[in-house]
Amino acid sequence: MTKPQKKQSAATSDVSRRTFLIGAGATTGAFAAGASLGVAAASTAPTSGSLGLANGVVGSATVPFYGSHQAGIETPFQAHGTFLAFTVPNDFQRTAAVRMMTLLTDDAARLTQGKPALGDNDEYLAYTPARLTVTFGFGPGFFRKLGLQSQIPTGFANLPAFSIDKLDPAYSGGDLVIQVGTDDPLTLSHAVRQLTRTARSFATITWSQSGFVRAAGSAPATETPRNLFGQVDGTVNPRTSAEFETQVWADGSPSWFDGGTQMVLRRIEMNLDTWDRLDDGGKEQAIGRRLSNGAPLTGENEFDSPDLDAKTNTGLPVIPTFSHVRRSKTDNPEQKFLRRPLSYDEGIRADGTSDVGLLFAAYMANISTQYVPVQQRLSDLDLLNTWTTPVGSAVFAMPPGCQPGGYIGEGLLG
Repeated sequence: MTKPQKKQSAATSDVSRRTFLIGAGATTGAFAAGASLGVAAASTAPTSGSLGLANGVVGSATVPFYGSHQAGIETPFQAHGTFLAFTVPNDFQRTAAVRMMTLLTDDAARLTQGKPALGDNDEYLAYTPARLTVTFGFGPGFFRKLGLQSQIPTGFANLPAFSIDKLDPAYSGGDLVIQVGTDDPLTLSHAVRQLTRTARSFATITWSQSGFVRAAGSAPATETPRNLFGQVDGTVNPRTSAEFETQVWADGSPSWFDGGTQMVLRRIEMNLDTWDRLDDGGKEQAIGRRLSNGAPLTGENEFDSPDLDAKTNTGLPVIPTFSHVRRSKTDNPEQKFLRRPLSYDEGIRADGTSDVGLLFAAYMANISTQYVPVQQRLSDLDLLNTWTTPVGSAVFAMPPGCQPGGYIGEGLLG
């Protein structure tokens, strides 16, 4: 990718304008919502279809920022991801929210296309986007603090308490989430720093959580990722545009949310030290799928439908009643959703145990009717609960995408 040369006068002008707008956003200045900074138009280059490693193909690949839906949801998995949550002030004003989202949208539109954000002091780190996506969402508190309770999407609410939860406030809640994904960890770090710098002019950081799947090019792009239990994770995801329309994208209730989605993020600790004591047979009984290829215990291939009526020679279910597959499986389309889990590894604790787990991100049109019933069944009886503990939980309404000149959330805030 050609590296553009700095133009000092233009850069100085952009930074000055950005500084003025952030300063206005941090107070209750009388800058009208319509006078916010115009978002720079991003490249319309299509997403690279290649994940080959030769000649920097991975690094130069881009995902379009603008569109009817936000990128980073239907986008194929990237190798690295970070979720950032922020808390806005109790007296947060809509004009400040507009400026915040205008500036964040501008940052995202530039960075995802391999361009530095305004005022970027390390612009050469921006030239390798590596399929960078930036996705924004609003928590329940965002609506309440801005007096927008009437605009809360249908079914969007904090999750009920589940018996298996041991939630830590350090990994829970938040008014604004910024989800960043890319195939390059250096790009991720740079983008997170730039976006955090902008967001902190309006809000305080609540938490940051990062995870990963396999590196780009180490496995076929179409292969379902595995988690740290060695389990193929995400087999039943929607895969067609029609399935995304019915399971993931909201249909306009309220109208500003048409094309948006609702996200549940659960931080789940995994006890690998006790899991490792099981043999493969015991692990497969707990999951209900084969470790080798993710096939259900009643099938041969990953995408075979589990036969929950099949019995062993002794009359017991082939897929145990306590298995994760049986507890989570549903033929009800209103209880299906998209899973984009990332593994995390925080190293070894002082007692010698592994601090590892899953950032379970799920996306759906309606949390109350799609996610909650499934999670309740898993909470009531799922043998995997023996080795997993939810320690963080948050929900966010992810607005639809925007077009050049607009900003994410303009249907709600405009």
